[in-house]
Amino acid sequence: MTKGCPKAPSSSEEGVGGGGGRRQHLLKHAARMRREPTEPERLLWLELKDRRLGGFKFRRQATIGNRIADFFCPEKGLVIEVDGHTHGREADVIRDAALEKSTGFRTIRFTNGDVMTNIEGVKMALLDALQTSADRWGGRRSTTPNPLL
Repeated sequence: MTKGCPKAPSSSEEGVGGGGGRRQHLLKHAARMRREPTEPERLLWLELKDRRLGGFKFRRQATIGNRIADFFCPEKGLVIEVDGHTHGREADVIRDAALEKSTGFRTIRFTNGDVMTNIEGVKMALLDALQTSADRWGGRRSTTPNPLL
């Protein structure tokens, strides 16, 4: 970290990186997080990228307001967080409720252990959450063919 440069917010920090130079710093931090994912994030991304899960599009390390979401499905407004042992459950519940109130985006959380030891269960829970969430775009699904399917 360089002198005078603000601390980069993590996905669990709210109220940091809202605008101006801080917004640029937030975007740079998100880009670095995409280049250097944790092992559970890397494993889950392999299951989500290229519309591999139910044909849904995901972004990773997506900036939403003043936070960085591990993964985000824009079609459904679903934020996916993969939490290590440093996350505080009570603070996360408050942050997730605030995000849902301000944007309508719902958050689903999994632990690193969930992803590393039960990826099939994580995928099933995600598919259920996606299929039971309303489309944000009036039910329109992308018609772009996926050459991988």
